[in-house]
Amino acid sequence: MESGLSFSAADLAQTRFAVSPMWEVVTSFRLLATDTEPLVHRSWAAQVRPRVRRAGLHRGRLAALVPAHGYLADFLTPTPAGPFPTLDDELDAIRRTPAEQIAHDLATLANLTTPAALTTPATLTTPAAPGTSRSPGPELRTDDIDLERLCDEIRTYWELALAPYWARIRALLEADVFHRARQVAEHGSARVLSELHETVRWDDGTLRLVRRACALTRDQAGSGLLLVPSAFAWPRVLTRSVAPDPPQLAYPARGIGNLWERRTTHTATDAVAAVLGRSRALLLAELDTPASTTQLAATFGLSAPAVSQHLVALRNAGLVSAHRSGRSVLYARTAVADALLCPREEYV
Repeated sequence: MESGLSFSAADLAQTRFAVSPMWEVVTSFRLLATDTEPLVHRSWAAQVRPRVRRAGLHRGRLAALVPAHGYLADFLTPTPAGPFPTLDDELDAIRRTPAEQIAHDLATLANLTTPAALTTPATLTTPAAPGTSRSPGPELRTDDIDLERLCDEIRTYWELALAPYWARIRALLEADVFHRARQVAEHGSARVLSELHETVRWDDGTLRLVRRACALTRDQAGSGLLLVPSAFAWPRVLTRSVAPDPPQLAYPARGIGNLWERRTTHTATDAVAAVLGRSRALLLAELDTPASTTQLAATFGLSAPAVSQHLVALRNAGLVSAHRSGRSVLYARTAVADALLCPREEYV
């Protein structure tokens, strides 16, 4: 199946890019709900899936609104007001969702998603063994959607699954935006639109999407086009068409294959050690993957209080961030620390 989105000169002029935390929420949540995640995200999923399951998010409202396959609720990906909205910005937009939009999305879910997907929330763990079944959950109705509670659930998921890794993910997405903006300036919008994905092509004033289950046409949405790079959409593109908003197209960002590779170098670590001290530099290098105080203490053979003291100093300097995960706290490098320890070329 092929759909086409026609463009006028005004539509091309209103085409823009944005990095959206909520698109990363829904695409990563869906990835965890599938039976097998892509190899590129396997290390991330192995760390995150147990945390999400312990929090009970695999049976929450978000799981019903973002089934493992098919349509996902459009109101979860509101149109960003600017190129780099925060999660708070997008949660505020979700809280303002009109009741009729929620009702429309739930009806679409019921029509385009299998009944099992609606009545059985996705299980964010290893697939059930053949011959077994997962406990059923309730089918959602409009009255079931408490937007404030849903936003709390989204924030919990964010803290467990994305916040500890956000500096790395955001760097990848921003690099994609800057690269394509440069390409627009050098070669024009038509070429950039043709290079977004193998299923997307520009043809005589129309953006065509092939092998799409849902059509994307101008009469379903407003003018312009919003292009959203995503770390977790791969290997496909996802769309949103809600009038009067511009249509959205979430596509795989460039460089995803390198997203979870270790990025620190011995040369950079040694240089930072000359300023911070070797213990703190090594701790920063180890936080290429978020870790708890206990994990770091075991890795380096230090006492937990000693590691905690170093982490407090690094956090006060803006080099690490802390994220609650159940009874423990995960520490992650910030973008400032990444700039010190990671070669810049990896982000461009």
